[in-house]
Amino acid sequence: MAQGRDHKGEQRMELRQLRYFLAVAEEGGFGRAAERLNIVQSAVSQQIRALERSLGVVLFDRSSRRVSLSSAGERLLPEARAVLAAADRAREVAAGILAGTEGVLRLGTVQVPGDRLYRALAEFAALAPRVRVRPVKLPPAERLAAVRAGVLDAALVRALPPGRAADLEAIPVWTDPLYAALPAGHPLAGEPEPRLEQLAPLPLRLAPHDRNPPFHGLITGALRAAGAEPPPAAPFTSLQATLADIGAGPPSWTVFYEVTGLPPAPGVVFRPLAGLTVTTSLAFPCGPPSPALRHLLRAFGDGTTEGARCSRPPAA
Repeated sequence: MAQGRDHKGEQRMELRQLRYFLAVAEEGGFGRAAERLNIVQSAVSQQIRALERSLGVVLFDRSSRRVSLSSAGERLLPEARAVLAAADRAREVAAGILAGTEGVLRLGTVQVPGDRLYRALAEFAALAPRVRVRPVKLPPAERLAAVRAGVLDAALVRALPPGRAADLEAIPVWTDPLYAALPAGHPLAGEPEPRLEQLAPLPLRLAPHDRNPPFHGLITGALRAAGAEPPPAAPFTSLQATLADIGAGPPSWTVFYEVTGLPPAPGVVFRPLAGLTVTTSLAFPCGPPSPALRHLLRAFGDGTTEGARCSRPPAA
């Protein structure tokens, strides 16, 4: 068998040669090493000579009936054992990745109220203790693109419709109320749960579509369904800045979901919107989930972790 060469034309060392070297060193001869390896003696001798040529040193003293290590061979022996142990460990890790017991799972995350995310990740750690979850923070649109591109294994996204979503699967994991923030002096401030059609005359401050397409679609879709067309207003910027404008500027309102509690906002009241909530979903690629992803789905409470996903509708 021809000895492998690297891009410079130099002979390269192979793991097989190191295994043969270790067997000869431990058995004290080529014949016994061949028996241990279950191959012919000539193959062992050939590969040891090839290893010596690639390293440029003599590994064995062949002057007596018993083959013994040379000084170079004695020095190389612990290094060979370390290399082979590392190679064996790499194979074990690869097998663990295939089985879902080892590896890294890249998860796009969102801020959520309470400790629900930490509880889910703790459940995942119990199911797969040697799989590390690496949380990644990205804007919503970039989060979905990263899942499609394989940069993320899964992502939490708000307001993504359950089911298939443009070559992604999405399962709902949490549902939260939506709040209207409106001036404290507005007549609807006394309503415990105002409806969208009641808020329609008041200008709505909503972030542009490209900043958060799923949430923008949820709100505009709900407004259309309610027959409500609020007058245009300055766009939503940040929650604190928008709330400050609502409290001190011309009458307007915005809609938001709670992340770390309702923020203090002078001159503004918060009211849950009647009949409107936001769902956080776990989005992941179509197709049968990987073992690690199946553990993640179980951790988030999804029982349908087996089989194909995203079955495509028949062509028209």
